[in-house]
Amino acid sequence: MYRFLGTGFYTGLSPIAPGTVGSLVATAFIWGLSVQFGLLALLLFLSFWMIVTLRTASWFEKTYGKDPSVMVSDEWAGQVIPFMTIPFSGDILLDWWILLAGFLLFRFFDILKPFGINKLQKLKGGFGILFDDILAGIYALVALKLLILFVH
Repeated sequence: MYRFLGTGFYTGLSPIAPGTVGSLVATAFIWGLSVQFGLLALLLFLSFWMIVTLRTASWFEKTYGKDPSVMVSDEWAGQVIPFMTIPFSGDILLDWWILLAGFLLFRFFDILKPFGINKLQKLKGGFGILFDDILAGIYALVALKLLILFVH
């Protein structure tokens, strides 16, 4: 079960860019949950993936080494944050650009780790694995809100 959840339903087993693949699949889940159930579902999604990351991190590090790329539950947690305050229309043809922008912004901040994100990654165990993605998600949320403000 640790492997199944920690790899984000095995998306982390992708041989190419597992974090990006995990984030992309998570984005599809996030859109569906948001449209069907709203903010409460996104808060539960975030909480679930944070708990999964913290609970499975030591097993993943013992099995695969420090902050293993195969573990993408942290990406699933971080990826939801840019969309927490976005009211989707429910029409994928209208919402696709917001989904793409939120996905790309999160990946940008998660990969480059600017503005203190890198420092959080140095925390021990699951906290370091998780909280750099949480901060990347927060930066992506701010950037996405600014993008929406300027586009509209």
